[in-house]
Amino acid sequence: MRKPTDSTLVSISKHLNLSVSTVSRALSGQSKKYRISDKTTKLILETARKFNYRPNQLARGLILKRTNTVGIIIPDITNPFFANIVRWIERAARDNGVSILISDSNDQTSVEQTSLKEFIGRKIDGLIISPVGQEQSHLREAKEKQIPIVLIDRNFSNLDLPYVGSENFQGTKSAIEYLIKNGHQKIGFIQGLPESSVNMDRVNGYRDALEEHHIPFDPELVVGNDFGVENGYTGTKLLLSKEEKVTAIFAASNLIALGTIKAINESGLHIPRDISLIAYDEQFFCEYLSIPLTTVSQQSKEIGYIAYQLLTDLIKSEDSNNKPFKKIELPTKLILRNSVKDLNSS
Repeated sequence: MRKPTDSTLVSISKHLNLSVSTVSRALSGQSKKYRISDKTTKLILETARKFNYRPNQLARGLILKRTNTVGIIIPDITNPFFANIVRWIERAARDNGVSILISDSNDQTSVEQTSLKEFIGRKIDGLIISPVGQEQSHLREAKEKQIPIVLIDRNFSNLDLPYVGSENFQGTKSAIEYLIKNGHQKIGFIQGLPESSVNMDRVNGYRDALEEHHIPFDPELVVGNDFGVENGYTGTKLLLSKEEKVTAIFAASNLIALGTIKAINESGLHIPRDISLIAYDEQFFCEYLSIPLTTVSQQSKEIGYIAYQLLTDLIKSEDSNNKPFKKIELPTKLILRNSVKDLNSS
């Protein structure tokens, strides 16, 4: 079969002796809606491939009332955990001809709300968001406007939206139990953003592990107010200044751990000889530190891919608000390295 040089809808329709509208509808996935037979659809798709036809995404979007654009709002783009999730969402979106818009809320609800309004104004097809705190009115409003939304990492138990994250409670509990197994009882906990669901789950995991091993929970050993490096630094200084010394510290994020390491080094102490350290969230640099760091590893790649797939399903659904929503928590893994001292053998 000879290929025409002009690979357009018109040339394909003329070649097959079909109307332009029939060809356009088949290529935009609307064959069933317009009762185009499977045989005709297959013929159109095969011919389009032979002609090396590339659809006009803008025109296709107008037909389907979509912009082929997805919004992503995360609390901190400098956090490798979120950067990695965005990376895999972007890959999945690109493979499907979808563009993404990214907003860094800088852990501020006001920025998050403004970004959401701007994204809605740009007619995004859907949103993937890791919300900052407990405020959720803006998400409820977007949901009422039929904006497909998927939550990642941070969740609202009373907001019926699909969610993908990690088993934060169990991941933290396993890490604290490992410290206890190695003889540690005075364990400092440097938390992240206090009102975020992910932080509360990690604090509860810490507390539960202590209580199960009959170790009193001391609220004075829980310090910090965000997931950043500076919080790890100041939180560690505070813990080290207490009269009753901690023998181990659990950092609620990889960035907190970096600040903790700096503060410990400045204090003339050594990891793990003088103080042990575990961080929540494995990153590539953890094994390259002077003392390779024991971490709780999350499945960031899978979180990104699953979140994008859930959002795609919502976008394709005619009434996303009536679908049963999934709450998915992926297992974590404790990666053991050299940052924990066994006090039992000392």
